[in-house]
Amino acid sequence: MNPAKRIGLFGGSFDPPHRAHIALAQHAIAQFGLQELRIIPTGDAWHKSRPLTPSPHRLAMTRLAFAEVAHAVVDPREIDRSGPTYSIDTLLELMAEVPDASLFLFIGADQAHAFKTWHRWQDILALATVVVAERPQSEPRGEASQWHNAVSPDVQRLDMPSLKVSATEIRAHFAQGADPTAPMSAWLPAAVQHYIEKHSLYQSIR
Repeated sequence: MNPAKRIGLFGGSFDPPHRAHIALAQHAIAQFGLQELRIIPTGDAWHKSRPLTPSPHRLAMTRLAFAEVAHAVVDPREIDRSGPTYSIDTLLELMAEVPDASLFLFIGADQAHAFKTWHRWQDILALATVVVAERPQSEPRGEASQWHNAVSPDVQRLDMPSLKVSATEIRAHFAQGADPTAPMSAWLPAAVQHYIEKHSLYQSIR
């Protein structure tokens, strides 16, 4: 009997996708032995307080960012879906497509603390193993352990180095104009930077 296919899901606005996103994907695939990691740009992000860059741009940048990551597959289903985007719907669709798969949902520490506000969060825990990737110095170890115990003892941690890369900071950089001292190569793959510059993205942000 063949073992269940191990599929990861890594969603986000990817506005823009940057090197910390790529590092998370690489470590997720390695640590959890994933045959496939679905990179899923969000569609109608009901939880976002700011308007997102139009989805065709975010999808194109995401494809450029993850093009060289083995086992990573950019999945546009949430962008293609009409109405609000919920993780539970994506998990249910994947379970229907690959019924014998073991699913792993990768989220950040900020998402983890808001997890109980997610639509049908208990059902998410029943369908997938939730794996939390913490931001640099995001919280004391003790508080993190308490959060996991409150939600589910089965929540896992992603072991990866701290990378201080911020999409907010990247957007602000482009809004303020070119800065030769900004470490763009440390923040973005060259292809994504070129795409942003070619399409003049983020320049209207104030």
